[in-house]
Amino acid sequence: MSPHSTTVFEPAPRFCAPLPAELREHARTMSWSAFTDTFSPSGGPVRLGSWECDDRSARSGPQPRRFCATIAVDDRIESATVHASGPVAALTAMLYDRGIGVEMTRFHQLAAGSHTATFVQGSDGRRREWAMGWAADPTQSALRAVIACANRLIG
Repeated sequence: MSPHSTTVFEPAPRFCAPLPAELREHARTMSWSAFTDTFSPSGGPVRLGSWECDDRSARSGPQPRRFCATIAVDDRIESATVHASGPVAALTAMLYDRGIGVEMTRFHQLAAGSHTATFVQGSDGRRREWAMGWAADPTQSALRAVIACANRLIG
């Protein structure tokens, strides 16, 4: 399983809205590569492999959906399935089931050209960390941000 990369190929992407207030100072004082290395680490013990939302239900209206993923924690790779209201809730539940508590306390998504930048602040109950995910797809961007946050909290 190869980890999903959050490498940004634009030297300084422009966001259509201000960054979350807590990150603006960092953005002003760091190069873009230093910012992404810090807030969107490409390595770490937690990695997300496959991801799928299995919407086979015939019922209409709001309801939990079935999410399936392959998650690696260190050298342990496992399949995971949960029912949740959305992808971020599903991924945080999957991580919790593996002993990695990550509560999302802030969530911001911004369009950046043809990509989406997702900024999350997560807590493990002891401390809080900001992280960023970057992808062409908004869901993948959010998932990458959650994984980056988990790795920052562990690290």
